[in-house]
Amino acid sequence: MGDLTGEAVLFEVAEPHIALVTINRPEARNAVNGAVAQGLEAAVERVERDGDIWAAVLTGAGPHAFCAGADLKEVSAGRSATLSTERGGFAGFVRAKRSKLWIAAAQGHALAGGLELLLACDLAVAAEGATFGLPEVKRSLVAGAGGVFRLPRALPRAIALEMIATGEPIPAARAAQFGLVNAVVPAERVREAALALARKVCANAPLAVRESLAVARQAADLDEEALWELSRAASQRIRQTEDFQEGPRAFVEKRAPLWKGR
Repeated sequence: MGDLTGEAVLFEVAEPHIALVTINRPEARNAVNGAVAQGLEAAVERVERDGDIWAAVLTGAGPHAFCAGADLKEVSAGRSATLSTERGGFAGFVRAKRSKLWIAAAQGHALAGGLELLLACDLAVAAEGATFGLPEVKRSLVAGAGGVFRLPRALPRAIALEMIATGEPIPAARAAQFGLVNAVVPAERVREAALALARKVCANAPLAVRESLAVARQAADLDEEALWELSRAASQRIRQTEDFQEGPRAFVEKRAPLWKGR
């Protein structure tokens, strides 16, 4: 396992085609400081440029917190600008352009900016004892790293507005009930459950997954005609790939496909 910015963010190719990215500040409940922001931005860039990585899992170190949000010690010291990057936004992540799938593995609480990191991922697995919340209004703040608009897209409107206006968290079981997370498992199994989900993704043609995600991620933002056009263009690009030929060939030959990602 290698670190990207000091020890704040750890990066590991955990198994073929899957990166494991860990926020490594358990003593601070994995709160985001400048080193975390720089490290997560570097992790995204590494995943994007490595053609052999098809999916990534984002987790936190230690048992208690996936991420507690912004490091308020940094904010009070006047260093709040360091918690964001120009390309990635808060934590170098929430606005980062990502073509590959990211799975949040919330082994502990995901609060404030921590929940915003989870909302910026595509899928999520949570520990049974984890909670999810945007407590910003309790400190006269706004969840400005995507929380106030991504949460209402991820949850039923009334539930999301209650969480935003009261600042009260919800437990993992309720988060799963409403579809905020894909699975809830014992804390010691969170990382493996996220990796297992990533393996299912990586069993598929990587370029087809990427093209499909590119359309699906815009489903709430564009009208249907625009989405039809994006889908047609994505299908056309896939038809030009080697993997497009491999899929039907493997089916006919009754074997697992050998994806090349090209």
